[in-house]
Amino acid sequence: MGRNTRKRRMPLAAKAVAGAAALALGGGGLVWANFYASAGESNQAQNRTKSNAAQQIATIDCPDVGQQLSDVPDPARGEVDGELASMDQQITEAYQRLVTTRQAQAGDGRYVQNTILGPLKDRRKVLIDRIKLEISRAGGQVPGNLDELAPCSGRPADQPQPTDGQNDGGQDNGQGGDGQNDGGQDNGQNGDGQNDGGQDQGEGQAPTDNGNGAAGPFAEDFININDVQPNSRNLPNGLAANGRSGSKGSFTTKCGVNENKLYNSDNIIVAPGVANGAHHMHDYVGNQSNSSLSSDDDLVVAETSCQNQGDKSSYFWPVLRVQDGTQEFDAADQGGGAEGNVGKILQAKEAQLRFVGNKRSKVVAMPKLMRIITGDAKAFTNGLANANTSYSCTGFEDRQSTDKYVLCPEGSQLVRTSNFQSCWDGQNADSANHRTHVAFVQADGSCANGFKAIPQLQVRLVYDVPAPTIENGQVKNPYAVDSFPEQLHKPITDHNDFINVMDENLMNKMVKCINKGKKCT
Repeated sequence: MGRNTRKRRMPLAAKAVAGAAALALGGGGLVWANFYASAGESNQAQNRTKSNAAQQIATIDCPDVGQQLSDVPDPARGEVDGELASMDQQITEAYQRLVTTRQAQAGDGRYVQNTILGPLKDRRKVLIDRIKLEISRAGGQVPGNLDELAPCSGRPADQPQPTDGQNDGGQDNGQGGDGQNDGGQDNGQNGDGQNDGGQDQGEGQAPTDNGNGAAGPFAEDFININDVQPNSRNLPNGLAANGRSGSKGSFTTKCGVNENKLYNSDNIIVAPGVANGAHHMHDYVGNQSNSSLSSDDDLVVAETSCQNQGDKSSYFWPVLRVQDGTQEFDAADQGGGAEGNVGKILQAKEAQLRFVGNKRSKVVAMPKLMRIITGDAKAFTNGLANANTSYSCTGFEDRQSTDKYVLCPEGSQLVRTSNFQSCWDGQNADSANHRTHVAFVQADGSCANGFKAIPQLQVRLVYDVPAPTIENGQVKNPYAVDSFPEQLHKPITDHNDFINVMDENLMNKMVKCINKGKKCT
């Protein structure tokens, strides 16, 4: 399966939770208690709990410390990344406790705060103090608000509103390569007339458990493609470069659809050296040596699934699954079934990897080993500021939905689209929070703040997905993207990752092709 069996770093919090996690695992993977009722409750208690579904805390909402760390000195980044990975594990532990103590919560209104959120705050404060010390020792400037990020809260499973997100400096969150403005919409189809904020799962009913402890998705996470407003995200219907100074070409690299079945739940960008740093499984195409242990040198000399052997870039994204009871190879593993990522892994029928130009200017070469993440794996709790990946159907791709999975008509296939940031600061191949070294274009297609235009990666994935059944507010056999456990498999948490490992000749060929307005492979 391509999984790495070498010894990797385990976050400190992971060691602390290992014993507790073992109690939550059975031979078939996740056996956390039902979302709204523990197995030992009486029928009366279950009915009472179900009737109060709207008041139940669905998940753990923690401020994303990593996104506040935009200036971490290089000598401190490894340790800081490790502490951040430990924070993710702490949230996983707290979420496990949340979903396995429903009976206790029903009898004590302060249980969640006193037993789960309070201790979690204390543990996060310890790691925040370590991060502050590590940054200071390396000569960096510690943000003044880090201590304020220690407390977490509980929240129901309603969708976040646009104001939930942090201001991202006016980025347009993935308007494709066209630089068009989406008119202030939140990239989530909130203009489609669908009320997604405040609905209860199943109108107050306990949600269907599709094998993951009822951690989602829910019926309101789906929308019929015909109910999505056309052109609501202004995604390009091809190349939208305008003006004599624009770069109108494209370059397509063919790297397969993960026929080699290379999967792991690592994240070499965010949590290098940390086992299960993503807490969800990834598909990989291109570079065949991407794991948490891979060094830059490993990536450069690796094999590649790309037809052009000069492209050893790593393209990876969360797997898509159908929660149909299938016991996959990772059914009992961390990152898989042990963390609520259950069911049959779907292999894309098509994975189109295309680089396009800029509306206003020529593009320059990307630096070797540049890292870019688009979308936000924690968008359900972080808010929509960085949500980007969208869903559509073949034949309906003028309709794109970010905050809902789409239901396609018979004969139409599911499409996942990710359009990456295409402005670069001209200096850094990565940044401490993995975002500030790149940006989206402005409304007029130009790059702000002296950033330079680079080829924009557009990833289009096509799947044959069996349609889920939705009856009486309940969804059965849904498809869903793998996610951190506390993110409840929300579609807004979808994201995509890229590491540039093209050789210099191929990169120069791509830039020349795009700037001359040609279509190349």
